[in-house]
Amino acid sequence: IFLNPGDVVLLESPSYLGAVNAFKACEPKFIEVPTDDDGMITEELEKILATTENVKMIYVIPDFQNPTGKTWSLERRHKFMDIINKYEIPVIEDNPYGELRFEGENMPSLKSLDTKELVVFLGTCSKILAPGLRIGWICASKENLVKYNFIKQGADLQSSTIDQLIADRFLDMYDLDEHVEKIKDVYRKRRDVMLKTMEETFPKEVKFTHPEGGLFTWCVLPEYMDAKVLAKQCLEKKVAYVPGGSFFPNGGKENHFRLNYSCMPEDKIKEGITRIAEVLKANLK
Repeated sequence: IFLNPGDVVLLESPSYLGAVNAFKACEPKFIEVPTDDDGMITEELEKILATTENVKMIYVIPDFQNPTGKTWSLERRHKFMDIINKYEIPVIEDNPYGELRFEGENMPSLKSLDTKELVVFLGTCSKILAPGLRIGWICASKENLVKYNFIKQGADLQSSTIDQLIADRFLDMYDLDEHVEKIKDVYRKRRDVMLKTMEETFPKEVKFTHPEGGLFTWCVLPEYMDAKVLAKQCLEKKVAYVPGGSFFPNGGKENHFRLNYSCMPEDKIKEGITRIAEVLKANLK
């Protein structure tokens, strides 16, 4: 809808690998906007917008970002929207994890702060109901939604009718909010076990995020370490993570990796992290 070959996409550095790969089909150029613990650094964003031609959209995950697990502060969200309103650039706000908050205060979505219909908000059942359904939704202007429908029909005609009916029937028969609270309890316990084990076993040279929700924590290794190389050593110990280099669309920065605490029981999380820690310690200089 927004991109032709050679157009520019702005995104957080790092950003979600699946989105990067989807955008690559349109052959854009990627500009990574630096981030800190409060999210995308808005001063850097404005510098890029003021000096870059042909920026057609900005892709962001403000809540429990994939891959870092970070959440934008309220101040950062307001500053971001001020800049967006000034330059009138479309924003894709991806929010698959926003309801999975374990602690702290809920933050308003960018879409809720949008006064010019510049934000396209994406949500999904895959993180709060059932991963296999792959049912999502879009909140956007009518003009954008008409174009989305045309693109969707050209891609796969429509999403599975049966999957949509299953999701619809669940919403009619059960309390989705109650279900979300149950899975939050599960994920919170698994997060706590993972972070505690990392604090106890990882060498001090390895830094990692402490997410308040979502599914991921993000590890930063010393620069001389390559997470892809270490991943092979971890696989020999029957444990895996996602090397972080692919989350940077312009390459480099191989000294990162992503961990997911959602899909394993607590005893396996503890054992898996302990095995990763052994590999990390063995590779320290």
